[in-house]
Amino acid sequence: MLPIGERTLVMGVLNVTPDSFSDGGRFFSPEAAIEHAQQMIHEGADILDVGGESTRPGSKEPVTADEEINRVVPVIKALSESVDVPISVDTTKSEVAVAALEAGAHIVNDISALRFDFYIADAVAKAGAGLVLMHSRGTPATMHRLPPVADIMHEVTTSLGASVKMAERRGVRPDAIAIDPGIGFGKSQEQNLELIANLDQLAMAFPLRTVLLGTSRKSFIGRILSDETGNPAPSDERLQGSMASLAVGVMKGAHIVRVHDVKDTVQFVRVLDAIKKF
Repeated sequence: MLPIGERTLVMGVLNVTPDSFSDGGRFFSPEAAIEHAQQMIHEGADILDVGGESTRPGSKEPVTADEEINRVVPVIKALSESVDVPISVDTTKSEVAVAALEAGAHIVNDISALRFDFYIADAVAKAGAGLVLMHSRGTPATMHRLPPVADIMHEVTTSLGASVKMAERRGVRPDAIAIDPGIGFGKSQEQNLELIANLDQLAMAFPLRTVLLGTSRKSFIGRILSDETGNPAPSDERLQGSMASLAVGVMKGAHIVRVHDVKDTVQFVRVLDAIKKF
């Protein structure tokens, strides 16, 4: 369901939210979301990842399941009837996962790796869908205040290992599970960089498992690219930094990259894949 292929796959981000850190709610309406999705497909996206709730650190009150369903299901249904690429739903709620899968989604992308709602695994297993398990700590409201763990590689490997076992126990096929180290979710600046630099260790800890990496426009890149007064680079000025992080990630074993800038990334990973053959 989530196979490791001969080339790096590009997952395009489609935020159907009014408060996304990266696009400021530009695609909140179904019409705008569908148009943007079609544009990403035209640019070469292999997967579309539709999210109806912002999970940025410090985000406000959680969106209800009903509201999230109202945001994502019309978009997923319309896309499932008009495009050929797999559709992922970015959610931590089993009710949303069920509704999205029934509307035509093929993958559930869970940033909590079943910590918030393990019934997501049941929904995925019943539908025969794919499941992305991402490591995170705390909640979006608290993760930026958590003290860093002592050994981030051990923490991510151990936590994801437990989530993978839970998913398999609940009936999700082993080949339908992908793992994501969760860059930016409860990690320090140094730990984000350590995870990217040592992504091959994570890949070796989960042999034959698809590895997804999402670094696009994230705040650690903005901090690295701060101006002379210390102000982080704004999210729409982090493309080159995002590409640098993806270059290391792909060379270290990432099979899927989750990005906002699809056209640039597709061209970028095409060259990386050509180099990796030698």
